[in-house]
Amino acid sequence: MKVIICGAGQVGWQIARHLAGERNDVTVVDSNPDLVRRAADTLDVQGVVGFASHPDVLERAGARDCDLMIAATHSDEVNMVTCQVAMSVFGITRKIARIRAQAYLAPQYSDLYRRDHLPIDVVISPEREVADAALQRLAAPSTFDTESFLDSQLQLLGIDLDVDCPVLETPLRQLTDLFSTLRALVVGIRREGRLFAPEPGDQLFAGDQIYVFSHIEDTSRTLDIFGKSTRKQERIVIIGGGNVGLGVARALEARTDRVRAKIIEANRERAEQAADALDRTIVLNGDGMSSELLEEANIANADAVLAVTDDDKTNILVSVRAKQAGCKMAICLINDPTLAPLLNALDIDAYINPRATTVSSILRHIRHGRVRAIYSIGDAEAEVIEAQVMGTSPMSGRMVRDIDFPEGVLIGMIRKGDTLIKPSGNTRVDEGDIVVLFALSADVPEVERLLQVSIDFF
Repeated sequence: MKVIICGAGQVGWQIARHLAGERNDVTVVDSNPDLVRRAADTLDVQGVVGFASHPDVLERAGARDCDLMIAATHSDEVNMVTCQVAMSVFGITRKIARIRAQAYLAPQYSDLYRRDHLPIDVVISPEREVADAALQRLAAPSTFDTESFLDSQLQLLGIDLDVDCPVLETPLRQLTDLFSTLRALVVGIRREGRLFAPEPGDQLFAGDQIYVFSHIEDTSRTLDIFGKSTRKQERIVIIGGGNVGLGVARALEARTDRVRAKIIEANRERAEQAADALDRTIVLNGDGMSSELLEEANIANADAVLAVTDDDKTNILVSVRAKQAGCKMAICLINDPTLAPLLNALDIDAYINPRATTVSSILRHIRHGRVRAIYSIGDAEAEVIEAQVMGTSPMSGRMVRDIDFPEGVLIGMIRKGDTLIKPSGNTRVDEGDIVVLFALSADVPEVERLLQVSIDFF
């Protein structure tokens, strides 16, 4: 598979890393020679320096025999023109563009992306992806991470274990015996900064961060077992009235259950635009770091604060100040993943990495058939892979206990037809089953071998 990725920033680099690791022929294009050199030196990719929208640059990148174009530069317009040139000049049939400006994404302009207009097959909006991630965090307030799989039938829950967790120092195999009807499985444990896939005899301890797969119908019970409440979020304060904050507020207003939301936005013009676009949400113009303004927003009685400005430090400091003032939960947006280890010590409950959500979204759209979804955990420490089992796979027709999984890989759930099965050693994996696996990054190549993955696109 020949892939050209336009834009060698964090998003482009991460996509290139995934696709090159799957033995695709990847070329990265960027006008910044340092970024191109970094990608070529650290990844198994080719690099071309130049403007991605220029036909001669795309020609040098091999556009004449390209199967897939991903336009992920920092400019919406460059991404759009790149896709147009890719189709008009080179006949590239599959094109994905990252587009941030909401003016391009309004429903009344959806005809813009018809093949005879702007030939973009998939439009990725980072702001919408981040807003969706924020809503998922708010829907599971006792978790620090959450993602849906198997058509939203399966939920991945990231849970911090406190000293009052009722199942501490209990072997995982005993938990299976105690809660035999619970469709949930612990697949990952982060302890003292190290993430690993647990064995049945491993115990859980206070301070652990665990990743659990749970059937959507058993999510509340799963959280209860690990000492977490499923409190309802009724009062939410959003710091930042840009595209992300506005998207979250609109989604909250559209819900049938009554949610009282307030937005604090420092830019007066943006605050006025948010106020005009919303019906029930109160918009306050001012600095979210201001104790007086947070008090005016009644932060002490808020169920959650969502800090989604474009500055990591502001988001972190506002979250800390809100928690100190009595807010029950803090979620912040951070672009720099190296800041994530600090958040637990600062009593910040969850974070959203917009680059990671964008990468996951792009990978989800370009995979078709056997690999249905991929979700990156932490700073690319592990991946959750949802895939269909082929008849030629070494897994097909075998019991789980007989499959030679690496130590860092666990099957979290299996779907046979319409039925979700929590796997045991005696569970048989058959052709056509859909499996969801947790895999440490170092073990992903072996997972590909077991799945007989030859990635199909579209």
